[in-house]
Amino acid sequence: MKPKKLHKLIIKYVTDSISKSELDQLESELNHPSHIQLFNECVKLNYRIDSKMKTYDTEKSKRLLLDKMRKDKKKPKKFKLNSFAKYAALIVLSMTLGYLVKEFVYEKEEETNFSLEDNFITLEREDGNIQVISEEGTTQVLDKNGNVVGSQVGNQLVYEVNNESETSEPVYNTLNVPYGKRFELKLEDGSIAYLNSGSSLKYPVKFQKGMERKIYLSGEAFLDIAKDKNRAFIVNASDLNVKVYGTRFNVSAYPEDKVKEVVLVEGSVGMYAKTDGLQSEKETLLTPGTKGKYDNIIGDISTEPVVTGIYTSWVQGVLVFRNMSFEDILKKLERHYDVKIVNQNSRLSSETFNASFGDMSIEKILDYFKSQYDMDYVIENKIIIVK
Repeated sequence: MKPKKLHKLIIKYVTDSISKSELDQLESELNHPSHIQLFNECVKLNYRIDSKMKTYDTEKSKRLLLDKMRKDKKKPKKFKLNSFAKYAALIVLSMTLGYLVKEFVYEKEEETNFSLEDNFITLEREDGNIQVISEEGTTQVLDKNGNVVGSQVGNQLVYEVNNESETSEPVYNTLNVPYGKRFELKLEDGSIAYLNSGSSLKYPVKFQKGMERKIYLSGEAFLDIAKDKNRAFIVNASDLNVKVYGTRFNVSAYPEDKVKEVVLVEGSVGMYAKTDGLQSEKETLLTPGTKGKYDNIIGDISTEPVVTGIYTSWVQGVLVFRNMSFEDILKKLERHYDVKIVNQNSRLSSETFNASFGDMSIEKILDYFKSQYDMDYVIENKIIIVK
């Protein structure tokens, strides 16, 4: 079985969305030592285990897990998440025992790192606990006291509205969306963030009363902000701040890009260079149909009128390129399809293109460029070489 398919089975098992036939497949695959190691690595992502652990008894872990799976498979109802937690506890115990016994022996050896493709969405709590999010499953988000603060169904995570007063410092969660994925997040105040591939958003589980609502973005998001006259909403994107009171807009702020872009669809927003704070006299105000560009090098903000749909089409899975360099197009394809592209065609790198692509494979998109322009490509594993 291909690693990606095995990853998917493991995540579906963790999130209690696995079918009977898939469970049989998973049990069969766990007869391979490398696969049980992969399973244990996923356990380490979902349950806090000592990160210094160097080795563990793989065979013992496998026997414990399979024995428990066979017993529960005789029961008529499907696995519950708490059942999995018991299995994980057994695996963790055997892994920990192996670590305690063998720590001295392996002290000078290199730590083993198992390769997991980052093709799943993760939620990181402020306490460091990392939870895998399966787009085909459901799960709950708990705070440090075990209280439910949010729930996830499919491709959406919703935090519960909490009207109780809050005086302590805000507690932050961070949602990480890898290449090839998109995800929707509804914050506690009712604001909605649609996160694009390769993005992460740090946000409070609960916004404080009487205080500005502030989130931290790396990557790209389309934001629909709930109106609140008493609490401004601030989006921090490294050295750029965007201030709003209730509006819809797109922010593109990937660390590797030369510029950060804010495209306003509805309402009004103010853009501020981080060095200027949020001083009103330093504000660059955007009106609907306007794009603001922040130059990362010189810290300058410029504006221009645009067709907003070009910049928000990704929310529906449509790729639209307007006056975009071939190099930047390849960068967006890497994020959208979770692939690595090596461009050896220097002639096309700085050429600009206009194109729109719906729900189609990356091969078809590359075939389009191949048919229209002097280029070719080859695919080796997940690496695409453009010639």
